[in-house]
Amino acid sequence: MANILIVEDEKTISNLLQAALKVSHYNAVSAKNVAEAETIICSHCPDVILLDLGLPDGDGLNLIRTVRKWSQVPIIVVSARMQQGDKVKALDMGADDYITKPFGIQELLARIRTAIRHLRNAGTQDEEILRDGLLRMGSLVIDYNLRRVYVEGKDVQLTQNEYKIVALLGKHAGKVLTYDFLRQNIWGPNTSGDNQILRVNMANIRRKIE
Repeated sequence: MANILIVEDEKTISNLLQAALKVSHYNAVSAKNVAEAETIICSHCPDVILLDLGLPDGDGLNLIRTVRKWSQVPIIVVSARMQQGDKVKALDMGADDYITKPFGIQELLARIRTAIRHLRNAGTQDEEILRDGLLRMGSLVIDYNLRRVYVEGKDVQLTQNEYKIVALLGKHAGKVLTYDFLRQNIWGPNTSGDNQILRVNMANIRRKIE
């Protein structure tokens, strides 16, 4: 189940979105301001962010700017601002999509599915090997829909962080990734420079899949 972060200060809209997402089999978590959203993004590593621009403690555009310094998580702006200039600014700053209020739930869900599909296809050395959310490399299969990793058909029972590491490596198959890149994409921009926790997780992953 993909994790969706709703950044919305209007409780009625936030509750509506959470209910619609849960019915559609997504995990939904909400934040009512920029500061709360930044904390949740670092701790939960959402798969998609639904972002209102008019927030109590600042403009949602500032959150886009901050997140894009370290993450490519899809951001869908859900805003009452209809001016073309606002849309252009949000997209230029790194938003992936923009939908104006009022909106249809089915249209929003379709945009979320598209964002997740693009995210899971991004970075793979050969996009043809990623179909229906499955990345196959020999006897190793990463199921991005179920968030599971299989070796020779058996679930290797990775922890949440171990899965995130393998999923990230799978998306960038064949590329060299730095410690900093891995740490920031798994634990967020405020993680310490200590690589020990990453080494421990990698040792556990190797033991389970090799």
